[in-house]
Amino acid sequence: MKFRWTLAATVVMLLAIGPIAQGQRERAFSRSAFENEPPNSEFILARWHYTAGWRGDGWGHDFPVAEEHILQIMTETTGINTSRLSYRVVELASPEIFKYPFAYVSEPGEMLLSDHEVENLREYIDRGGFVMIDDFGGQGGEAAAHGEFERFRANLVRAFPERELFELTDRHPLLHNFFDVDGLLMEHPMTRVKSIFYGFPDANGRLAMIVCFNNDVGDYWEFIDRPQYLVKPSAEALKLGINFVMYSMSH
Repeated sequence: MKFRWTLAATVVMLLAIGPIAQGQRERAFSRSAFENEPPNSEFILARWHYTAGWRGDGWGHDFPVAEEHILQIMTETTGINTSRLSYRVVELASPEIFKYPFAYVSEPGEMLLSDHEVENLREYIDRGGFVMIDDFGGQGGEAAAHGEFERFRANLVRAFPERELFELTDRHPLLHNFFDVDGLLMEHPMTRVKSIFYGFPDANGRLAMIVCFNNDVGDYWEFIDRPQYLVKPSAEALKLGINFVMYSMSH
């Protein structure tokens, strides 16, 4: 049975987690959060820590509040056995990445991957993993976002010289498999630039990666309990995240 939740119902649940979120935001990047041992659940969201150039801290933007918000809503709206604490930071260079079929990557423009990380990225995709690439632009504006995109793509070419990114249309089932999402109407929460969503295939042509260009979906997740951003795109960002997970688990 396919569920359809209204925007209003989703927002009511988001507001309900506000008191929890404030406490969690205050402990962002604490060692207890970084070393979180997720409970035994059907779904665990893995955030990759990778070798980076430039500042090197972008991999952890919005952590762990973004995870806890999206997982809380996922617990409330889907049949997935998960919980607010079902997240884990994993080293891209570690074999541990293969334990978690869904991975989240923040600030991919900072990636300066080692050869081993490139090998792990390729193997992860070709073994059936799904990767969400997020957070381009922001305070640096559209020009910075394009620079970040090219730096990320250079790492992707190292791992998959024979494959290319492709732009998703609003007809792609990724946007309609659980929620109907106005994903292609989204914009970056800080710059208000129109978002573009790219897909990337595995060896069999299956969609194995979603690239949220000119967007920061994780930022929407983090601040959903505050009047930081408009309600409509904030709710759409949460629905997007759930769709990504549902798609990865059913394909």
